[in-house]
Amino acid sequence: MPTRQMHLVAYLKTGPTAQHVGGWRHPEATLDDILDPSRYQHIARLLEAAKFDACFFADLFGLYDLHQGSYDAYVRRGGQISYLDPTVVLPVMAAVTSHLGLGATLSTSFHTAYHLARWLGSLDAMSKGRVAWNVVTSATDLEARNAGLDNLPPRDLRYDRADEVLEACFALWNSWDEDALVRDKQAGIMSDPSKVHYANYEGRWIKTRGPLSIPRSPQGRPVIMQAGSSDRGRQFAARWAEVIFTTQRGQAEMAEFYTDIKTRMQAAGRDPASCAILPGISVVLGETRSIARERADYLSSLIDPELVMASSSSGLGADLSKIGAGKTLAELQGNQGIQGTQDLLEQRMKAEGITLQQAAAKRGLDREIVGTAADVADQMGAMFAAGACDGFVISPTHFPGMFEGFCRSVVPELQRRSLFRTDYTGRTLRENLAG
Repeated sequence: MPTRQMHLVAYLKTGPTAQHVGGWRHPEATLDDILDPSRYQHIARLLEAAKFDACFFADLFGLYDLHQGSYDAYVRRGGQISYLDPTVVLPVMAAVTSHLGLGATLSTSFHTAYHLARWLGSLDAMSKGRVAWNVVTSATDLEARNAGLDNLPPRDLRYDRADEVLEACFALWNSWDEDALVRDKQAGIMSDPSKVHYANYEGRWIKTRGPLSIPRSPQGRPVIMQAGSSDRGRQFAARWAEVIFTTQRGQAEMAEFYTDIKTRMQAAGRDPASCAILPGISVVLGETRSIARERADYLSSLIDPELVMASSSSGLGADLSKIGAGKTLAELQGNQGIQGTQDLLEQRMKAEGITLQQAAAKRGLDREIVGTAADVADQMGAMFAAGACDGFVISPTHFPGMFEGFCRSVVPELQRRSLFRTDYTGRTLRENLAG
């Protein structure tokens, strides 16, 4: 029986900052290439050479402005901003790779099913079956207002709509049979119309006739990613997700989430092995543990406290500066907020006996692994062997240096221990995820 091996996916942004809010200030962080194709081609080649399953771009349909009612902190202090639309960047990366999976974050709350199926189907066809869709329902009213709405609907209704969007997209992606594209010049037949079908989907919120104009990709349709942590989000994941990005604080919380999702999948009639659950981590590497610790301390010194609070406010969907002024978190949130962010902060509050604001000030730091390449491989291997995950989403502290160090030293260590592939075995992203 083949040895179980972990999956690795890279977390990316088309801007200065990923999860570590001070990383863009690191002397080795590159900034002058953020709007240049070469930046994204370099990381794509690097990740593919290291045999990563995929990368995906986190994204937001706007600029965060919850903190003190302004986007000043994000714009001035280098917060998580998408300077480019990731769907424009991904084809640039696809052109210089042949195996690396390529993921885009797109919301089911603001786009029609036909637009989503067309965008993602085109990318999947052009990349020969390497696209993933990180499905989000969105978590802030600012995004709703950019899409012409006054505010977000309640979370459960957003997921009800998302179910319909995916049902419709699947029907559209199935509107071309695998062998519909004939390309027979002599017979004068480009495609077989008997193998192209209307979708004719109609739900409560979504209606689309189809068919798509896009032939089927080698993997049939994009791989579905998801990151919901609420009860309704977990229910959605159990039905649809093939990759789940999660943000638990420690191994015990990871194991609880892992068991819950796999149990829900089984209850939904799905094979639990058909979904990879990947907690997010960052690493700080050093030739020795003391050097790694010094580097981690230096990175911490670059963190701007105001940006940390702005980032936590954005994740919670509530301005933390207003808590304690007669307003509770729930009152400030309304229908906003990412459940995973709230869960993580509550786990930290309970473990350390601290307030919400104190927990928010440490956001992201408890998911850093600091040490030598062997230390990092030890910790990743222990979580993987304990059944707490199927691999990891790797988020950079500084870009591209952290990825370069991880690919140069940690990946070979994982390969030496037979914990990670030494080569790709499939043609498509779905095949590589299946091992």
